[in-house]
Amino acid sequence: MFYRNDIDKLRAWAAEKNRKPLVLRGARQTGKTTLVNIFAKDFDQYIYLNLEKEEEKKLFDGSFNIPKLLDAIFYIKDAEKGKGKTLLFIDEIQNSPNAVATLRYLYEEAPQLYVIAAGSLLETLIDNRISFPVGRVDYLPVRPCSFDEYLIATGEEKSRELIRQIEVPEYAHDKLIELFKNYTVIGGMPEILNEYSESRDMKRLERIYDRLIVSYQDDVEKYARTQTMVQVVRHIIDTAFQYAGSRITFANFGKSDYRSREMGEAFRILEKAMLLKLVYPVTRTTLPIEEKLGFSPKLLMLDTGLVNYSAGLQKQLVVSKRIDEVYNGKIAEHIAGQELLTLSSSVRSKLNFWVPKKSNAQAEIDYVFPWNDILIPIEVKSGASGRLRSLHRFMDEAPHNLAIRIYAGNYRIEDTKTIKGKMFRLINIPFYLIGQIKPILESCY
Repeated sequence: MFYRNDIDKLRAWAAEKNRKPLVLRGARQTGKTTLVNIFAKDFDQYIYLNLEKEEEKKLFDGSFNIPKLLDAIFYIKDAEKGKGKTLLFIDEIQNSPNAVATLRYLYEEAPQLYVIAAGSLLETLIDNRISFPVGRVDYLPVRPCSFDEYLIATGEEKSRELIRQIEVPEYAHDKLIELFKNYTVIGGMPEILNEYSESRDMKRLERIYDRLIVSYQDDVEKYARTQTMVQVVRHIIDTAFQYAGSRITFANFGKSDYRSREMGEAFRILEKAMLLKLVYPVTRTTLPIEEKLGFSPKLLMLDTGLVNYSAGLQKQLVVSKRIDEVYNGKIAEHIAGQELLTLSSSVRSKLNFWVPKKSNAQAEIDYVFPWNDILIPIEVKSGASGRLRSLHRFMDEAPHNLAIRIYAGNYRIEDTKTIKGKMFRLINIPFYLIGQIKPILESCY
């Protein structure tokens, strides 16, 4: 087990005066249970319930009598009431609709308890047979590890300290780029990082990638409501990795015969399960973001390491000098998107890209990033600033003068101008500083 940055978010939650039960949301094997086990060290007493165990699930089968329920929980778990700070963790809560409903009453009648819940298939059930207590719970997304957490897991604390300074010394740049490339190759699944930190053997990671993908395939029947939808969801899991980073259409996705309607429903099921994300375009250069849901979205999968393994790209990435040379730059764009998602603590956080309003215009910005009251364009490119034609077009329309280019070069800020002559500030950010975008923008605004 290694430290996760979400521990800081859990501590902030625990310090809230009017604290609500916290529901952790994330795909299977993103480290939800391990995260809470680490966090539990902050407490005098830790009670862990796993509702896959029938005897623990039965605790919630009765009425919502909270005093009696707590008596039973403390008795069965040999815990002591009033013994300092107590953390109650209800894992796999999706197995009991009653347990989900009980969260409300725990909030109202047992505020002294620190209550966290999680479930690997929770997201697919929220709009189905389980109704969460509106306004009585908070949510925290748990995603694959960021590059910052990769450095923690692999013992690169000095590199982590340098990155947080932003102005990275020249002598550290090549090593940091190499470390980020390695992170891109293997991804951020916690079990993968654990194994890699111990063995440094890429070959030994293969069985873990296989097991993770098989576990998602095995869950198909739990995701889908009908046998037809089971087949469609299974098709997506089997084929989607090779389309990661690309714009997709639902109809006939993956060379199938499935129609747009059923394929769209299956994609939305898997998006709720947080196994993938559909990234829709916007056509405005200002806030608020208005997604164009009628346009074809880009497909981002849960983890870039899983994409590389499934698509057979790992060896190519290892021998390549730059990650933006592989798979037409899609892997570089994919890992950048994965890093950008870690910057938000909201389960509602989205990624978007930009295209011009005129459908026949050939321009596209990889991502747009809402910051303060403006929309920042982000390009994942290796070319010279003068060749960033899509970025120039966006900046000509934008009411501000800040843009970001993510690339393999050094951190630097250049004042440049669009082809039409508008002056703007281009912030050139090396891949390893994606996680520092917010403080970088603060310093440049």
